[in-house]
Amino acid sequence: MTESSESPAAQTGPRLGRFAGLRVRFERRGEPRVTGDLPILVLHGWGAHLEAIEPIVGALATETEVIALDLPGFGQSEPPPAAWDADDYARFVIEFLDALEVDRCHLVGHSNGGRIAICLAGSQAARVGRLLLCDSAGLRPRRRAGYYWRVALAKLGRVFGRLGGRPGERLQRRMRERLASADYLEASPQMRDTFRRLIASDLEPRLGGIETETLIVWGEHDEDTPLWMAKRLEQAIAGAGLVVFEGAGHYSYAEDPVRFGRIARLFLCDQPRQVAA
Repeated sequence: MTESSESPAAQTGPRLGRFAGLRVRFERRGEPRVTGDLPILVLHGWGAHLEAIEPIVGALATETEVIALDLPGFGQSEPPPAAWDADDYARFVIEFLDALEVDRCHLVGHSNGGRIAICLAGSQAARVGRLLLCDSAGLRPRRRAGYYWRVALAKLGRVFGRLGGRPGERLQRRMRERLASADYLEASPQMRDTFRRLIASDLEPRLGGIETETLIVWGEHDEDTPLWMAKRLEQAIAGAGLVVFEGAGHYSYAEDPVRFGRIARLFLCDQPRQVAA
């Protein structure tokens, strides 16, 4: 149950609520243009938050309702009470959706958010419409977890400077401030353990059971979740399609937000408006 008594339509911008015993920041934005359109839930990656996925939320909220949140342990949301793995996060997401009275939705997952989305599509198929995986985690990496721990946060802020203009500058500044702080994740033992549990997991055995219509979007030069992972996901998930963003890295949605937004709308929204490139 959320902490606010207002209806979703009466509220604007991110707000705080309590879900599964945790104080969580979340946002509901936009309204469906076509009756019956499912809402879209956007799940961010490791070390990220609502602001980091704004290019996705903003692009889709013109067409339908979009729901996003700071996952537990990130942004302004409280950390989980113990080390979580992807299935724990998936269970939390279901409780979150239940509290919002959302029975079914499309999923967009970036990086670790994609890992959680894969778990949901596999174990909660009736709750998932379509699945869009962007530079997704979920396959066992070829490097040790420590490498990804050092690199993931260091890269997160840099990419948003490439967006240009004030939105990109604001995102970059926020990420710099977060990364320059006394590393709040380093001060949280359960989040360090959570990171190790997530990296150690391998969801490949589950991919064959996913029947959800799936689109995979990937950066050609992604070093955190390399392109071989995208190709393996495409092969393992029946009927999945793959779009590669040439020259892009791990944050392909932010490096080419116009193209990503157009592709996401075409895939997730039944009757999207035509948007010029």
